[in-house]
Amino acid sequence: MPGTARVVRLRGALDYVSAPGTVARLDALTSGPRPDLVLDLARLDFLDCCGVGVLCRARRRVLERGGRLSLVITDPHQLWILRTVGLGASFDVLDTVPDDGPIRGGGAPYGPRGGSPLTGPASPPGPSAPASAR
Repeated sequence: MPGTARVVRLRGALDYVSAPGTVARLDALTSGPRPDLVLDLARLDFLDCCGVGVLCRARRRVLERGGRLSLVITDPHQLWILRTVGLGASFDVLDTVPDDGPIRGGGAPYGPRGGSPLTGPASPPGPSAPASAR
């Protein structure tokens, strides 16, 4: 349906091992004109530099085709990672997957939480549990 975002729920680890398969799936979803995607990272246990690269690739492909990409991030450590690598303002970040129809533009970074993407803890918010093997 035009104007309605496709929600992609990622879970487990977005890392060196899972990156190629995830890229292939996201490339397929971003191949048409004006792709509108929401990547739900709420169930993502682990995100490394390869995973950040996957997010950047999806963002680039979406923007090149006149689309929109939003990330649902609930883990403060994932937000910290994006800020640390200088990408805090590069993504439209939401608190939850919108469930009331099409996702529309506007809104502050980080959805209802608001605030600047560059604010927050200066260090990671505690140790994260190791990702389980797939």
